[in-house]
Amino acid sequence: MLNPDLRNVLKGHISRYSLVTAVAKRAREITDDPILNEKCGTKKTVSYALDEFISGKLKISEPDEIRYI
Repeated sequence: MLNPDLRNVLKGHISRYSLVTAVAKRAREITDDPILNEKCGTKKTVSYALDEFISGKLKISEPDEIRYI
């Protein structure tokens, strides 16, 4: 299981709530798309979605009101 350091992941003042919501939504998209789901192989879809975020493929935009929660 992937357990990255949250200080590095949450750079740019991304809130934990936004991270969890975006990664869960992306994981659902991967599960629903047979081509992407096959691309994951044996890797869990949540881990794959988190890897996309860490590598910069997935960008999260959030309102200023929740940015510093």
